Amino acid sequence: MARRPRQRDEGQASDLVDKLVSINRVAKVVKGGRRFGFAALVVVGDTKGRVGYGAGKAREVPEAIRKATDQAKRKMIRVPIRDGRTLHHDVEGRFGAGRVILRAAPAGTGIIAGGPMRAVFETVGIHDIVTKSTGSSNPYNMVKATFAALHNLSSPRSVAARRSKKVSDLFGRGTKAEAQAQAAPQES
Repeated sequence: MARRPRQRDEGQASDLVDKLVSINRVAKVVKGGRRFGFAALVVVGDTKGRVGYGAGKAREVPEAIRKATDQAKRKMIRVPIRDGRTLHHDVEGRFGAGRVILRAAPAGTGIIAGGPMRAVFETVGIHDIVTKSTGSSNPYNMVKATFAALHNLSSPRSVAARRSKKVSDLFGRGTKAEAQAQAAPQES
């Protein structure tokens, strides 16, 4: 019995935004001259908190971009975003010799980031962020370090669930009388 191919939800694929981060031409020297190949790095996201990256290699540029886009769609992750515009907290990511620091920013700041990182933030839907990259400026390392940092992000809701508390307990926004009442039994 023949298996039917899995059908994808067309609505999900159509709302994805993809950005070409870099394209690299490589040459292989053979007896008759040079054979050129292309490597593409693509970032794909839905501008609502999901993002992925992929790399593809082929003899033609469109085929390399297609392969990279397919891989990026398969490797998507969810990123917690505060107020639909920035990060919940500052975070650092490393990959190889590349290191990136991502900092939450107030409304109206915009995306202050270099090329490869900017593509990631535009596709994930972050509008206000300040970043700094040190070490390797290779686009592959910068994108992978940015994803390593995004993996380390956690939302207040997930932290509260992990610690079996309420979100309001994490921030300690109680009245002054409640804070003194809690401090008094600890002193005795």
